[in-house]
Amino acid sequence: MSAPPPTTTLWRPTGPVELDLVRAAEWRAWPPRLPEQPIFYPVLNEEYAIRIARDWNVRHDGAGFVTRFEVESAFLARYPVRRAGGRTILELWVPAEELPEFNAHIVGAIEVTHTFR
Repeated sequence: MSAPPPTTTLWRPTGPVELDLVRAAEWRAWPPRLPEQPIFYPVLNEEYAIRIARDWNVRHDGAGFVTRFEVESAFLARYPVRRAGGRTILELWVPAEELPEFNAHIVGAIEVTHTFR
């Protein structure tokens, strides 16, 4: 029996609508992007995800959630880390058309780690 592939922990701040779609996918996949969302942005830092969920999602959606999930590290190597501000504001930019393949490399379930209302 071979060892499971190494994984990288990612976080995603999300609102209630997207979270309902993740729940409908049995916590195994992110939903397709809307036409005005050409990029899927998971983040590499829990504190950054908390800040977005608490300060942006709550204001715009009435609630914000931080999710944590694991993705095969070798697969993620194709996406350069992008700095969106300070040194800890790091994210990956996954083109919307690549999201089904990205989802296929999620290992285990997507978990909610923080809830803000």
